[in-house]
Formats: sequence, C-alpha cells, structure tokens
Amino acid sequence: MENNGLDKKTDQTYSQSPSAASPYKLLDLKLESPKKWAAGVPAVMHSLEQLVRDASVLRGGRALFSMNQFDGFDCPSCAWPDPDHDRSKIAEYCENGAKALAEEATSKTIGAEFFRDNSVYDLAKMTDYQISQLGRISEPMYLPKGGTHYQPVSWDEAFAKIAEKLNGLDSPDEAIFYTSGRTSNEATWVYQLFGREFGTNNFPDCSNMCHETSGYALTRSIGFGKGSVKLEDFYESDLIIIIGQNPGTNSPRMLSALTKGKKNGARIMAINPLPEAGLMGFKDPQKPLAAITKPFELSDLYLPVKINGDMALLKALQILVLEEEEKNPGKVIDYDFIHEKTAGFEALVEELKRYDLNFLAAECGIPVDQLREAAQMIAARKRIIVCWGMGITQQHNGVDMIYNIVNLLLMKGSIGIKGGGVCPVRGHSNVQGNRTLLVNHKPTEEQLDTLEKFYGFKVPRQGGYDVVKAIKAMHQEKVKFMFCMGGNLLSAAPDTTYTAEAMRKLDMSVMVSIKLNRGHLIHGKEALILPVISRSEKDIVNGELQHISTENSMGVVEWSRGVLEPVSEHLINETHVACRMAKAVLGERSVIDWDRFINSYDAIRDDISQCIPGFEHYNERVVQKGGFYLPNDPREGKFTSEHFPGKAAFSITPVPDNSLADDEYLMATTRTHDQFNTVVYGLDDRYRGIFNERRIVMMNEQDIEKAGLKEGDKVDLFNYDDGIERIAPLFIVVKYQIPQKSTMTYFPETNVLVSINNVVDGANMPASKYVRIKIRKHNPENYQKVDDHIVAATGTNPG
Repeated sequence: MENNGLDKKTDQTYSQSPSAASPYKLLDLKLESPKKWAAGVPAVMHSLEQLVRDASVLRGGRALFSMNQFDGFDCPSCAWPDPDHDRSKIAEYCENGAKALAEEATSKTIGAEFFRDNSVYDLAKMTDYQISQLGRISEPMYLPKGGTHYQPVSWDEAFAKIAEKLNGLDSPDEAIFYTSGRTSNEATWVYQLFGREFGTNNFPDCSNMCHETSGYALTRSIGFGKGSVKLEDFYESDLIIIIGQNPGTNSPRMLSALTKGKKNGARIMAINPLPEAGLMGFKDPQKPLAAITKPFELSDLYLPVKINGDMALLKALQILVLEEEEKNPGKVIDYDFIHEKTAGFEALVEELKRYDLNFLAAECGIPVDQLREAAQMIAARKRIIVCWGMGITQQHNGVDMIYNIVNLLLMKGSIGIKGGGVCPVRGHSNVQGNRTLLVNHKPTEEQLDTLEKFYGFKVPRQGGYDVVKAIKAMHQEKVKFMFCMGGNLLSAAPDTTYTAEAMRKLDMSVMVSIKLNRGHLIHGKEALILPVISRSEKDIVNGELQHISTENSMGVVEWSRGVLEPVSEHLINETHVACRMAKAVLGERSVIDWDRFINSYDAIRDDISQCIPGFEHYNERVVQKGGFYLPNDPREGKFTSEHFPGKAAFSITPVPDNSLADDEYLMATTRTHDQFNTVVYGLDDRYRGIFNERRIVMMNEQDIEKAGLKEGDKVDLFNYDDGIERIAPLFIVVKYQIPQKSTMTYFPETNVLVSINNVVDGANMPASKYVRIKIRKHNPENYQKVDDHIVAATGTNPG
C-alpha cells in the first residue's frame, strides 16, 4: 500500500483563518494516523460522551438496555438485523446506535419561546452540528407567509391548514408525500393509504437516494428487489466480499457477524477506494479484555479500487474465474445450476472475450496479480456472500455493477444456498419496510388492484414522482405542497442550490420531525413543523401501551415498543399524524374508518395481513420472539428475471470511459464516523484520523504534488455538469491513502456539486459517488459567485 502521508505526522494541526468576505469559517483541523481497527473501548467511551453531551444520561442510559432487545425497541439508526439466538442482554447496540438514541432521548427541548427568540434567518446561519444540539421540538410550529419566526400552533389548527392547502390544489399530483426510513410499518401503511385515497402516487422516499439501484437491478436479474441472505448465512459462508461499503461506520454491528463468520472459516475480501478501519480489524466492545488484546483481523485481501473502477474489476474477476475453470474443469463453475436456473451465460462468456485483462486492471487500478489472487479466492469457494452499500448504488452505472455482482454469484451457483447470496446493506432502520408497505412511486398493478378491491376507492394508476423528479417538479412549480414524514430531504438531496430554490417555490412545506434540521429552514411560502414521539418513547393510545413494527435488511419483521416517557405532552405519534391529516383533508368523502386505525394499531396490522403477501396472521406472529421472515424466492433458489420467466439472468454491460482531463478528478461524497445520514453528531472522523473540521477534501499524495498544492492548503471545488458552474468554496486539502485521480469529501457539504441530472441509469438516483470536479487554490472572489441558497442550505462554521 502507498504511504498515506500521515504516519509521521500523528498530531498535525492546521489553523485556518477565513477571508474577510467569507461566509464560511474553518476550524482548527487536526490530523492523526488513520485507525487500523474499529469499535472497542473507544466506541463505548464515545457513546457515553454523546449521552452526556445531549443531556440524556439517565433517559438514554436506561433506554440503551432496551434497544434491540426482544421486549424493547428497534434501534433508530441502521437496519442491520438482530441475532436470533445469541443476542446480548447487556449491549445489543453499536456506537452509532447509541449516538442516535442520545439524539432523540435528550432532555433538552425547544418550543414557542425558543422560536420567538430565534429567527429562521439566524438559525440558518448555524452549522448542521449546532442545529442538532438544540434539542427536541416540543410543540407544533407554524411559519406564516412572509414570516420571520416560527410560532406555536395547535394540532387541530395545523391539520386545518394542511387541509386548506391540499383541497385547494388543482390536482392531487401537485402534492408529494416524502418518507424517511424510520417510519414504522403501521404509520407507513396509513400514510400511503391516505395519499392514494387523496389521489396521487407521488411517494418519493429515501430509497430513491440510497438503494433504489439495488431494487431495480435485483428485480430485473433475479426477480426480487431485496437481499437473499439471512444473518446466519454470514456464520456459514466460505467467502464474504464487501464492495463499496464501510461497515465500521455505517453498520457497526455487522462487524460482529463478520468476526463470527471468519472464526468459522470464512475469508473476507474488501473492495473500496479507502482502507476503512471497519474493513481491516475489529475489537468487540462487549469483550472485557478488548482494551488490551489485539484487534481481530478482518480482511484477508484489500483491493483499493479507483472510484468507478468497480465495473472493470468485476469484469476482470469474471474472466479470471472462467480461466480457473479451464485449469480445473468442473471444479469452479456450477454448470448444473447455470443450466437449470439461469439464462444468458453463453452470451456473457462471448462478451467477456472482448476485454483485455491489462486494460481492465488499469481501469480499476488493481494490478493483475492481485486480481488473480481475488479470483482464486472466489474460484475455490462455493458459499459466497457479496455485500454492497452506496459506494456501488450511487454511481451512474450502479445498476450495471450490481448485474455483474449477480453474474459472479450465478457463475458459482452461490445464490439460494446457505452461506451464499446477495446482501445490499440498507442504511436506515425500516427503509425496507416502507417500500414493502407501498411507499413506492411505482407500485405494481397487482398491488394497486388489491388496495382498490379491499378498501373500495378508485386508486390512482399513473406512476408518481421519485426524489429527483419531485425536486424538478417543485422547481417547475408543478408541485406546490410537500409533506415529509421524517427525514431531511434538503440535506440528503443533490444540487443544493437547485433543491433550495425548488423548496422555496412551494406554497407549503410540512415536516414531521423530532428535532430541528436544515429542512425546516429552507421552506415553502408557509411551513409547518409537526413534532412526534420517538421510537424509544412510550406510545400510549386509550391508556394502553402500543407496539409498532419494522423490517430489517434481511426481511425480518419484529415488534418495537418504547420505554421512555415522551419528552413533551404536546407530541403525538406518526400514525395519528397520518390519520388525523386524512380525516381533516378527506372528511366525509373518505371510505376509510380512520378512527379505527387511530384507536387500534392491531386494526392496521389486520388490514396489512390481508393486502400484502407474507403478512398473514401479522398480529400473532410479530409478537413472537424474533418476529418472522417475509417470503424471499431467491433465498429458496427460485428466480425470475425481466426477460426470462423462471430463470435468473446473466447480464452484458459496458465498461465506462472514465478518462479525465489533467485538472479533473472523480469525487465521491461520504459520511464521517460522527454522522448518520444527514445527522451530524460531532466534528470528528475518528477512524480516518480527521478531527474538528468537515470542509476537507481527501487527495492522493501524487495528485496533490502534481496540482502544485500541499496538505493544509485551502482550495475551492468546482463542477461543470450541464454547462453550469457549481462551486463549493473553502476546503482543506488532506493527504490520504486513496487511488490517484480519486477524491473523497463529506456530505451534505459537497452535495452542491452533485448535478440534479447526474443520476444512476435506470434507477434515477443521485450519483453522488461519481462527480467530476476541478480543484483550485482558494480565491475569495469566488464568494461573489456563491448564491445565498448555498450558505443557508449548508450552514456556516462558528467564528
């Protein structure tokens, strides 16, 4: 591996003073050597620090022992599954789960007095981190047209204002109903039901920005848009390949599964532009001796692929696996599986003959000898799992790359067997459940037929807007009303300036939230904030403690029941928000008994059990220990592809042209370890050795020298897609172990550089991991080109 430039400089600080005209102010960046392992005692300590910082030691500390337990609540962070049998009774959570809980369990609140004293303009000047530290929103708030401050409003008044706006639209399709991944199954069902009775399929959701690519590719290649493995498959696997995913930060509890799998004999291959700590080693924070023992080594082989070099790498591996079969006939490729359950293999073999191995090696940045080593690991093993994250799904050819992952597994007959299969690692708790329960802008005709027959209203049939199309429709003023059931669409979306302009054109924006975020500060002409109870808080209806349910990354549906008292008496739950909105908007013209749902979550689950396959006897099964698995045909070795009914499909795809000009680089956005999605917990990226600053750009040492720069220099970043100059000003150059011409920055700070038209082919997701940029020395004059939208939508660091 090349030197990352930090080994000799384990305590380097760059003190940055901004230009007088700068709306941004940099802090004192501190660099240390990147970590070689994840978790351990430091993870525990940082979790406790977060509880103290958020004034949630007592509330959050108590809740930690109920999180991810059979009789407790589901973690509000990632969607990694809980073990069925060896679940810890002490601490079945990770550092980021504890941070997420601390955020929502805080005893700090903001209400009428706070908003009276703080204008929207003043709040918009704060950083995302500062905003996240303010506390829980304690009562509904309303921003009138032309207003400068949010003001308190009653729940009845809030729903009346929503009804007035929605019923005044020329068409139901002038409204969109966005959903974040944390919404429960029960709230999801009534929410989509209301939207469809209102008359639209405009349900953009966070899947449109994370794993739409996975669902699109898997549905067309194997007939099912979810992963095919169970958690136990990790314990029985021979080889686990992790590509474009950083488990140490994004799904830390996955490290336990990887460790158990490797102790049982699995090999682990990591493919990623950065040598992430969570790919290299692990110290189990639940082990008392973790502080003094050596970290458990995870990766047996690490391949530092170039940004978007994954396609060339996957092609090369397929070629080399075929070569291994020629050397050992009948020992590598599963021809029986291919003949019985797949189509298109012969065409793929012919297509692969067109490629030169040296060309593919150059394109992916991995030497041929390392590619051969990887191929030999694959050739010698049958039970193979391939895991991927947004490092794959957020590239413009992400669909094609997943097709090639499937190709590799189909060659080996490794889908539909114990210890093998596809594993898209979902990023947010219940994002998969949202889609299962029809938060979907393109539901199937069969799903719509079922709704129409069961409930008796005419269901809209025209496909709705996804996130990218919704933002464009808002910008074109075709959409006038936006309702967000959780999330922070502004900070998650691409093209910050464009998205901010779009949101400001809305007649009304409504945000269901537990804490303030930037989406409340870039708003429609009128705006509402509807605060709800969190997943860790008790949901009491008619004097009875309720439970909700969620679906994890591997298709398990489990119940979840909060343990804390709500932080404010003025909060209601998301299910009641959707039902009360439906009653206010639809009134007597609704054919649905919304009070039945308000009074009984069992009633909601009864309806789901009759409308969605796999949820039969929902109420009885969800309360059983460990919940229940939803049907999964590929897991059972049953396939059907887009063009071959009853068969999985091999796919033929091109290798992209990633040639760059001398002054061009490929940029991928990423999160820090002190961050979950758009929520910023702190200013440190501990595993990567980057502290106290987020406005940084990670570059290869040779690229830095060739550009006439040095580590610590201030630079401006530019993108010129669509002939538009996009600027992200005032970043600090950080020398890092990353392939040449590849760079890495944090989101949401650099979302401004991601064009609204830079999308994944087929899936129409923002391609935030494939952005062509130019890097130039910082010039204060560039601030004159920076629109106020960028400043308001990204915040400024404190001076």
